[in-house]
Amino acid sequence: MSSQLANEAPFEESVLAFFYRQWLVRRKPVPAGTDLSSQVAIVTGSNSGLGLEAGRQLLQLGLSHLILAVRSQSRGDKAAEGLRKEFPNADVSVWLLDMSSYDSITTFVERCKSLPKINMVILNAGLKGAAVFTTVESTGHEYSFQVNYISTALLTILLLPVLKSKRVAESKQPTLTVVTSDSAFWTSIETPGPILAQLDKAEDYTAMSWYQKAKLLQYFFISKLAAEVNSDDVIVNLANPGLCRGTAFENAGDWSVITTLMFDTFKRMNGRSVATGASTYVDAAVVKGVESHGSYVSEWAIRPYPKILYTDVGAQIRERLWEETMEDLSFAGVSKVIEQLKR
Repeated sequence: MSSQLANEAPFEESVLAFFYRQWLVRRKPVPAGTDLSSQVAIVTGSNSGLGLEAGRQLLQLGLSHLILAVRSQSRGDKAAEGLRKEFPNADVSVWLLDMSSYDSITTFVERCKSLPKINMVILNAGLKGAAVFTTVESTGHEYSFQVNYISTALLTILLLPVLKSKRVAESKQPTLTVVTSDSAFWTSIETPGPILAQLDKAEDYTAMSWYQKAKLLQYFFISKLAAEVNSDDVIVNLANPGLCRGTAFENAGDWSVITTLMFDTFKRMNGRSVATGASTYVDAAVVKGVESHGSYVSEWAIRPYPKILYTDVGAQIRERLWEETMEDLSFAGVSKVIEQLKR
């Protein structure tokens, strides 16, 4: 995390910066000649919206095999059918993945081991919170927090050795891109005490605030994970699509009708198209290289993390969060996975 980015972080959190990003920064095209033929990509949460469009853009670049990792077989099949008609020479597969289920995640990772190669993974699957505080029975975590942070961290870690083993000689390192949100810049985490427990309390719960907090934890997690993983093996980064209209994230589950209408109007006026938002995924996963390892990619460039990550308090939160995450996911042997990646 460079000092230049640290100096830019306060502006990045401002309202002015948000409108600057949405209105004045123009989409950057993929470099001419980019060819993904013979490559394999996985996109989670890809039966609609940004995930589906990201898959389409990868296929437009000649991608040979696209895996749509989705929760619903029927919706995944419908999305795949459309892509197959549009790209008849490509292989489009539908694999089931339920991010609220540890069994589904581990089964999915085992299936990934059967692939001859994996060039990129885009972890786009996420959800807005319910109107009322709801927990996943098998884990005890609040549902959106489970999917947006805990399960995303687990899938990320378990995929790393698979990606490392699937690298083809003389090719670019596999890239694992976690989709985040710049809305995380406008929330906070309590600094004293445990981190994860803060999102498992029903007190003060709102769907949007829990979404933002879970996304903020992604920044801490990826910055720490990248320090543990050699970029010569796997590139790990974050991608921000910005506010987009026409996605499944239409509003928070607990908003009133009036608030929902106001937000929908705001999004129609200021939101990006799905195609523009999805292009940020392609930029992070395809265009960016080792320079993006452990970085936040937004507006088709490496941008500052939330300013708290550049502080001593942020460093303490990062270490505490890492320890708690390793402990929470210890059943899956995540610490051993990380240690093996260091060798």
